[in-house]
Amino acid sequence: MTDTYSLKTIRLNLARTKEFPEGSDRHGYRFTAPLDAEGHLNAEGWKKHRDVCRVVRFWAGEEDDIGHLVHRPGGSWGFTYDIDGDEGDESGFKLSSHTFVPGEYLSIRDDDGELHTFIVVTVQDI
Repeated sequence: MTDTYSLKTIRLNLARTKEFPEGSDRHGYRFTAPLDAEGHLNAEGWKKHRDVCRVVRFWAGEEDDIGHLVHRPGGSWGFTYDIDGDEGDESGFKLSSHTFVPGEYLSIRDDDGELHTFIVVTVQDI
C-alpha cells in the first residue's frame, strides 16, 4: 500500500479566550505539513520532506519563533524551535488524530506548559 499525501500550509489562529473573547489573528502558527486525503498528518510524508516542514509561531508583541514540525517516537507531533535543546518544545494535543480542515479546533501546549486552543483558519496547497 502506498501512502498518499500532499504538502500543505496550515494557519492556526488563537480561539476564544478570556483575554481574547473573539479569538486573535495576531496569535497563532503557520506551518507546512504533509496531509493525507482526510486531512490527517502523514508520518511517511514527514519523513520524506521533514526539511520543509517548518513552523512560524507568531505572538503579538513578541518576535516570531521559527522552527520545525517534529514527529516523535510513539506517534506524537509537536514543534521545536531550538535543535540544540536550549529552548522548550511545544506539543500538540492528539494532533495525530486531528483533521486539519478550516473550522476545526485543536490544542497546543506551549513551552511554559500552558494549553491554548486554536482554530484552523486555512489549509492551502504548496
